[in-house]
Order: sequence, then C-alpha cells, then structure tokens
Amino acid sequence: MITLYQIKPKFVELLRPIASLIVSRGITANQVTLAALIGSILVGLVLFFVLKISTLFMLVIPVWMFLRMALNAIDGIIAKEHNQKTPLGGYLNELADVVSDVFLFLPFSLISPFSVYSIGLVIVLSIISEFSGVLSHAINIPRRYDGPMGKSDRALVFGVLAIWIAFVPALPAFMAFAPWVIATLILINCYSRINKALIEYASK
Repeated sequence: MITLYQIKPKFVELLRPIASLIVSRGITANQVTLAALIGSILVGLVLFFVLKISTLFMLVIPVWMFLRMALNAIDGIIAKEHNQKTPLGGYLNELADVVSDVFLFLPFSLISPFSVYSIGLVIVLSIISEFSGVLSHAINIPRRYDGPMGKSDRALVFGVLAIWIAFVPALPAFMAFAPWVIATLILINCYSRINKALIEYASK
C-alpha cells in the first residue's frame, strides 16, 4: 500500500538547501525538533480554546501540518548529513512526534459529529503505532514506518478534515464514522509494523 512516507525522499531533496542554510546560522537538529514540538503544542492549545469563536481557525491545522512535516524532514537532514546525530536527538525525535499528534488532534474532539471517545481512540492508537515502529529496535531491526495511516498519512487526512471543517462547520452525520475508520487503519498499521519486523527478524 502506497503511503506518503514513500514519497518523502523527493520532499527531502527540496529541503536540503534550507537545511544547509539553517546549519550555517548555527541552529542544531535538536533545536529544529523542539521548534516543531513547541509549535504543535501551541497550535493545538490555541485552537482548542478559540474554536468556539469560529471554525475558520481550523485552517491553521493544514498549514502547520505542512510546516511540521518540513521541520521533521529538516531535522533529519541536519542530523544525518551534518554529523549531528545524538542519543538525545533520537529520544526527542520520537517523543516530539507523539506529543505533537496528541495536541494537534485534540481540537477535533470539539467538532460535531466527532466525539471525545473517537478522537481519543485515534490519539491512543497513534501513540501505539509509533511505539510499534520504534520497538523494532528492541529486536535489532530498523525502525518500521509501514502504513496505512502512518504519521504523514494522518497529517494529510486531518489536514483535509480541517479544511472541510473550516468552510463547512456542520459536517454530515455520517462523518461520525471517520475517526473509527482512521482508528481501524491505524490498527492495521500496528499489525503490519510488528508482523514485518518479526518476519525480518526470523529471516536473519
């Protein structure tokens, strides 16, 4: 199954000049990671409290999702290609992604016909998904990024939903099923990551 993660190399190529410029200014990979994390927390919290004023504020989500994706790619370029890989960076990279998802998905729990329970399930399963990917290191297998509904796919889906919500605040009732569908796909994602890691381990 094709996921956005598979087109990441082309995206990275476009960002290399920006990464080089950032390094020339003395900014580190870890600082870029923290910027993406702090930005995600602020965007999520602000939206959570201002959505009662206007759902148009949801347009911030797709813009920030794109910027966050770019920052995530840039910190990876700097770490790998400018000799800035550190143990702390590894922790920050994984934890920042999980925490960012929690805060960015939180505002959707206020949108009808979604619910706290369905969006909460998506958040919990997103955390388990990333945990399933990184745990492959425990059996000496490279981190798994299998889809469907990996980090980049979730960013795309929620970005599109945010645009829809901004211009059509009253979503149709059948959209109540959307988070449950997303949750199901993330479950498949978790199974795929664990299963493929075990298959790779068995073939060693």
